[in-house]
Amino acid sequence: MPHSAPLGAAPVSPTAPPPTTQADISREIAALRTAAGAADAERAAGPAPGQPARDFPPYRGSTPRHPRQPLVAIDALADPEAVELTGPAFGVTDVTALDADLTRQHTGEPLGERITVTGRVLDRTGRPVRGQLVEIWQANAAGRYAHRRDQHPAPLDPNFTGVGRCLTDDDGRYAFTTVKPGAYPWRNHDNAWRPAHIHFSFFGSAFTQRLVTQMYFPGDPLLAYDPILASVTEPAARARLVAAYDHQLSRPEHSLGYRWDVVLDGPSATWTEEGR
Repeated sequence: MPHSAPLGAAPVSPTAPPPTTQADISREIAALRTAAGAADAERAAGPAPGQPARDFPPYRGSTPRHPRQPLVAIDALADPEAVELTGPAFGVTDVTALDADLTRQHTGEPLGERITVTGRVLDRTGRPVRGQLVEIWQANAAGRYAHRRDQHPAPLDPNFTGVGRCLTDDDGRYAFTTVKPGAYPWRNHDNAWRPAHIHFSFFGSAFTQRLVTQMYFPGDPLLAYDPILASVTEPAARARLVAAYDHQLSRPEHSLGYRWDVVLDGPSATWTEEGR
């Protein structure tokens, strides 16, 4: 699924049809969930359901933007440069401790609620995935990305860029210190708002092994209205995208703690945007 660009309200033509409302989108989501639930019940004795469909009509941008042609196989013998795709993407010396603390990357303190997000990256058998490059990007506390295409009229924070990275340790653990991102409007439908979320990217030993997903926050009232999250029609899989508040991870007088574990493959895999 393509990344949703944060945008303001689109101009409305006087001859245009009435805009799609949140109630319209919610009805579409409910109907698709009912259909997906019936399909899951039919195959209850079979394999676990796979990733969501590449196009999810309530998420308007997914229909025209997802790939429609099969992947192109790369012949390393015919294209000598293709061998670079199978080499390690990064080395340990490329990542520093400062990269994982998004609150210390500028001369001043960023605005917003400081949080710590940590968890483990595991394979389908529960074994830790060591040395995994984990990248994140997010909006600031006001719901705006530090990107030229983001014209949402919310303030930029000169002390917050919103990008970070780290490597998982021997236990498969990653950790970031950042600020809680704000919600922002987008043009999917009238009065559409994306819930607070952090984008995550996981690299294996090559660029071709990259997986991208989004982490959400518990108790966010916008979760029920978001067609991107709703495209994950299986309730258990959708719940795995929401972090858990963990008071033991909160640091006194510093940050609130959230735990979010990621499973890269298998029936309990964390949903990703692979192939979208």
